[in-house]
Amino acid sequence: MIRIFNHYVSKMAFILLLLELLMLLASASIASALWFNDGAGHFRADNLYLSSLTFALVIIFSMSALGMYQHSSREGIRTTLIRIMPSFGLGFALLSALIAVRPEMYFGRGISILIFALGATGVLLTRLVVFKSAESALLEARLLFIGGGQLARECIDLAASKFGFHQFHVIGCVPLQDEENCVPDACLLPMGESLLEMARKYEASEIVVTVTNRRSRAFPVNQLLECALGGVRVIDAATFFEREACQIRMDSLQPSYLIFGGGFDQSLIRAATKRAFDLAASSLITLLTLPLMLAACAAILLEDGGPVFYRQERVGRDGRIFSVLKFRSMRTDAESAGAPRWASRDDPRITRVGRIIRLLRIDELPQMVNVFRGEMSFVGPRPERAYFVRQLERSIPYYGVRHGIKPGITGLAQVRYQYGASVEDAIEKLQYDLYYVKNNSLFLDLLILIDTVQVVLFGKGSR
Repeated sequence: MIRIFNHYVSKMAFILLLLELLMLLASASIASALWFNDGAGHFRADNLYLSSLTFALVIIFSMSALGMYQHSSREGIRTTLIRIMPSFGLGFALLSALIAVRPEMYFGRGISILIFALGATGVLLTRLVVFKSAESALLEARLLFIGGGQLARECIDLAASKFGFHQFHVIGCVPLQDEENCVPDACLLPMGESLLEMARKYEASEIVVTVTNRRSRAFPVNQLLECALGGVRVIDAATFFEREACQIRMDSLQPSYLIFGGGFDQSLIRAATKRAFDLAASSLITLLTLPLMLAACAAILLEDGGPVFYRQERVGRDGRIFSVLKFRSMRTDAESAGAPRWASRDDPRITRVGRIIRLLRIDELPQMVNVFRGEMSFVGPRPERAYFVRQLERSIPYYGVRHGIKPGITGLAQVRYQYGASVEDAIEKLQYDLYYVKNNSLFLDLLILIDTVQVVLFGKGSR
């Protein structure tokens, strides 16, 4: 994994993206060189460069939006083709809309077919080569865990689930005295020699410390220092989860990790950049979705004649209360009992129109007003109601940390986790929110915005 503006990115996924970008550029350039001229046999490089770059970037965006850089399972030719076809279909639709605005970028029907064919073939071949390389044992990270408790078990489960670009081989766990064993006996390694000798014997590329009680006499602090000085990388479980799952896990979190772990950029430059991004993204989305919002208004009025908008108090940055604006998706008497409650699956309070606009996330669009007012950001932790916040802060440590920045219309928890409707869900989403608060950047905002397209298109997590 590599860090780009504090966010962890798979090396193989990054290499794949660069190779596919070059392949798409080459496909457009080769096809254009064969067919694109000004009628007198002269080459028109201005149109070639602009059109080729546009084609490549749009296809890369389409593949990113449909999750093609989130490789988590074995892919053969058939599976890769099935994933490529919708991405190129979305790219074709986006390019068609762009050409309608800029007709001079149109290649022509024949050359367009050739470019798409060459591009799809190039992407297919590139992916097969990269995926085959990612499965090589030479690129496998070999992990040695210190400790055999519940945290070690969770780390092993995470390592086993990382089949895709970044694969792991778990060597085993070195248990410590006075620690409950939660891993299979087959994973346990005897502590009969020094950790450095063990790491070299098993060719460990990384040692992950999963011990929660580091003040115990059994904790091998000197041996871990010897490993670090001997060239073996040593990390703790919190860093492992942050790097591999984009989570700051509550069960491995210590206050010192938040205090001394870096991140939490609240500089003036970051604030100005984020505000500019918020205004630009909100303005663009508002213009593009204005017809959808007008249709939603008409549909809500036609269904029951009730109010179109719904205002609800939410907790914002530093605990300040503000009124969030949404399209009404529930009956007007949804909370007639008086006490707020989370939405449930197939909630009977949701109207027919409400079910559709929730599925497509159209009900969230009026929150652009909150962004323009400065109460929300486009990307950030989702704002929660004060009633639930008071409950969650009493039961979940560090829950208030998510209020250190402005809440957002979309966020990392929204694109990585299902709809939250319980305390357990709130804990899972908080772990993503803490990662975002700690590592937020314009780069991460853009990645979340791209992932949001996939969430909207496939209705993930709606309720």
